[in-house]
Amino acid sequence: MNKINIVVVGYGGMGGYHADRIREMEKFNLLGIYDIKEERCKLAEEKGIHAYSSFEEVLADERVELITCATYNDCHKDIVIRALEAGKNVISEKPVTLCSADLEEMIAAAERTGKLFTVHQNRRWDNDYRTIKNIYDKGELGKVHAIDSKVYGSRGIPGDWRQEKKHGGGMVLDWGVHLLDQILMLNENNKMISVYATVTNVTNDEVDDGFRAIIKFENGPECLVEVFTNNFIEAPRWYMAGENGTAIIEDWDLNGRIVKIKDWEKLDAVPVQAGTGITKTMAPRTDETIKEFPLEKIIVHWTDYYDNIYDVIRNGAAPLITHDQQRRLMKLMEAIFESAEKNEVIYF
Repeated sequence: MNKINIVVVGYGGMGGYHADRIREMEKFNLLGIYDIKEERCKLAEEKGIHAYSSFEEVLADERVELITCATYNDCHKDIVIRALEAGKNVISEKPVTLCSADLEEMIAAAERTGKLFTVHQNRRWDNDYRTIKNIYDKGELGKVHAIDSKVYGSRGIPGDWRQEKKHGGGMVLDWGVHLLDQILMLNENNKMISVYATVTNVTNDEVDDGFRAIIKFENGPECLVEVFTNNFIEAPRWYMAGENGTAIIEDWDLNGRIVKIKDWEKLDAVPVQAGTGITKTMAPRTDETIKEFPLEKIIVHWTDYYDNIYDVIRNGAAPLITHDQQRRLMKLMEAIFESAEKNEVIYF
């Protein structure tokens, strides 16, 4: 097999993950890593991975065809452009950079050099996302009017660069970039209308440690995306409501169910006690009018991402993560920050 020689730049948590997985792949040959921290280079060498002495040495190595950039978020732009101009193909970790202007410079460098430049949006290969997308794409619930996507933690922001604004820290750029990308892919053919967002600073004053965003789409559902890091009870991972049913996915283990209407004719409801009053409107449906179904669990493999990278470089295939998708995602994240700062709806 005509393997692709690859180097991982930035050997931290994600860089180590990339390196370990790449070593297991048949289509790629890990030439080594580079990190500005000597202890990280030493750790790589202890694992039998070559550590380059400088980024310049990586760029000068004619064997290197592909670089995966897994550094701090604010470093992506410089590394990506320098790598492209040295004739290397490049994968950037997410978020690709910190603003749309920087992204356009990176795209221009890729177009100028004719090299692949793409982003590691790995959570497009999460089984929970693929499962909810399958329900949505098949129209199982009828016309969907609302989608909630939530991730809650209780440990605050990790005690590293993710707490620092200068490095692109905060939850919008850390977890939000994943969940927002998933929402945009669910609505790939629906134009964004507006977003209203708030951010939290419960455990950190410098960057957001959580956010809530309501995104409206033309001919699409209203979507709520929440990421919080100081919540001690988890919310359902996904909640999708359509005209003919509702789907819920509780967690990443795909616990959940679908409930659909099976009899629209039986509209009468027996009033139920609701607090200090009674209600027919919120009375639960009777068993004869609804039916519960198990989730059709969609299981995918993250290695498909790197398989696509191989096919792009060797066979001229189209990349799965495109420049226009990243442009849209960056505009949405910028609008979330603007909405939170101004306390107003931002229209696209």
